[in-house]
Amino acid sequence: MQSPTTTMAAPTTAVHPRRIPAAPAPLIKRFLDYIFLECGLAGTTVTAYQRDLNEFWDSVERAGVDPSELSIDEVQAHLIELKQRNLSLASIARHLASIKVFLRYLHAERVLRRDVASLIESPRRWRNLPGALRFDQVEAMLMAPDPADDLYLRDRALLELLYATGLRVSEAVDLTLQQVNLKLGYLRCIGKGRRERIVPIGRVAIEAVNKYVELLRPRILGDRHGEGLFLSRTGRALDRTNVWRLVRKYAESAGIATKVSPHTLRHCFATHLLAGGADLRIVQELLGHVDVTTTQVYTHVDESRLQEVHRQYHPRP
Repeated sequence: MQSPTTTMAAPTTAVHPRRIPAAPAPLIKRFLDYIFLECGLAGTTVTAYQRDLNEFWDSVERAGVDPSELSIDEVQAHLIELKQRNLSLASIARHLASIKVFLRYLHAERVLRRDVASLIESPRRWRNLPGALRFDQVEAMLMAPDPADDLYLRDRALLELLYATGLRVSEAVDLTLQQVNLKLGYLRCIGKGRRERIVPIGRVAIEAVNKYVELLRPRILGDRHGEGLFLSRTGRALDRTNVWRLVRKYAESAGIATKVSPHTLRHCFATHLLAGGADLRIVQELLGHVDVTTTQVYTHVDESRLQEVHRQYHPRP
């Protein structure tokens, strides 16, 4: 039977092998094993914790502080270092969140004498409005793939599905044929925290995916075996980087000047649903958000919508 440490190494190394820092300190390694094996956090999340905590631990070791004596002073000193490196407030807040969870773990394991995490207040951040495109821009982007292109059916199906379901790019590239039911019009995906959810698929996306699955996917796969829904030219499942490139390519082809990513289509999915009158809780379920406050950021409306409501309902428009 493999030890937790051996089991842990595979997912973290497989995520971003060139970006992983040096082997973490024993206490950090125990914590990483815990959040991966017992808490079920994704490999990308574990890798992010490892990067942040390795930097924090380097700072602690330079200060010569015993782990059992860690205090707010060491945390503040590290945050000052991050600020001096001109990291954004969002990045510093992410580092602090990683450190707080780690310190809470150390206290629970009785390594840390005091519950330092409870004394640390996270910085408040402005919640940025997600960048969403207008419907006509999205439509132009969905129509951007060239029918003469060999992979036209795949690219069109991918774009239509991203916009129709609001999937995260990681969820989309992990989809298998078995997870998509085109006859009933829904898919089953595994989201953050390995939480499963059911998402309906619109008629246009169903038609696009069905054409790709019937006409192109078997040709790409050939004699090989593969369960992934969206395949590259070589028959392997598309990865996140390839999807990012495709989305940017077709955004440029559609004449969209702003930066567009797969997550932009997720923002458009949520924003357009709410603008059309969808219930906030339903959108929350479709997006796979645990907390409805995360979904509330999409309730912003544009000036034309405000003017329309004012004209319609104010007694003296």
